[in-house]
Amino acid sequence: MNISLLVWVITIAVTIAFFVFEFFAHVRKPHEPTLGESARWSAFYIGLALLFGVGIGVTSGWRYGGEYFAGYLTEKALSVDNIFVFLIIMTGFAVPKIYQQKVLMIGIVIALILRGVFIAVGAALIANFSWIFYIFGALLLFLAYRQAFAHDDSNPASGRFMRFVRRHLPVNDEYSGDRLTVVKDGRRYVTPMLLVIIAIGFVDLVFAVDSIPAIYGLTEEAYIVFTANAFALMGLRQLYFLIGGLLERLVYLAQGLAVILAFIGVKLVLHAMHVNELPFINGGEPMLWAPEIPIWFSLLFIAATITVATVASLVKSRGARTTQHGDLSSTREDVA
Repeated sequence: MNISLLVWVITIAVTIAFFVFEFFAHVRKPHEPTLGESARWSAFYIGLALLFGVGIGVTSGWRYGGEYFAGYLTEKALSVDNIFVFLIIMTGFAVPKIYQQKVLMIGIVIALILRGVFIAVGAALIANFSWIFYIFGALLLFLAYRQAFAHDDSNPASGRFMRFVRRHLPVNDEYSGDRLTVVKDGRRYVTPMLLVIIAIGFVDLVFAVDSIPAIYGLTEEAYIVFTANAFALMGLRQLYFLIGGLLERLVYLAQGLAVILAFIGVKLVLHAMHVNELPFINGGEPMLWAPEIPIWFSLLFIAATITVATVASLVKSRGARTTQHGDLSSTREDVA
């Protein structure tokens, strides 16, 4: 896939333009988006992402189109997990709903910048060191294990990182609109709004470590990696308000993401074996017998995993609500 500098410049410029439009059209004036507004813009951005993928398939071949769709699905699924953490942070800091859009917008921009840096670094490493696939694969397998079995219920708003920040910054515990700092008694303090942004920025860094190796396991094209990430992040703000209540019902989301990360981790290790150059592994010779997982299978596997995790979560949540409703009805009858 040969992408010229001009195409890169245009793509980055259009991406920036979308976020500028988002700010002036929706975020600049504090308000809580309606369900209809969130649904319309979420559908617009998802439709735009799908249309872009078709464009890649038509112009560059469906091999690259398949890589884009597999990467987009993976990044979108990870973004939903990201939204869940954002929701926990917002709740922990008790951010007023009319200001949550601004926090989300800043968090998404930080995420895009961090991922852009990781994409550039990842592309340089892949171009010069084929053994990096072993490291990416091992990292994803570790992240998959952590995603599936680590049950950390700590609130990011009161975690160790935020306690460290609070010790080193003068903090005023009251919000002052959407301002980041405030002057009281001649001294400048940071507001909880700034702490929220710091917490979300830290979470963005952690998620970038997850997402970039994952998508490089599906494609080595930096352009596809960037555009899949950009489209996954576009509309994330609207998706937050659209499915905020649904997130608590996606009880198997973590397990579904763990399966996807583990699958891509295995795919990366197999690819590393196929292009092996490390002298202490197989004498530095490629292991051509190692199977290469085709992109069509990756796309189907990722889509099926997301579907199964979502359906199973909704069935589980519905069953739990039905049981709870039955228990409440029995309690009322006993009381009566």
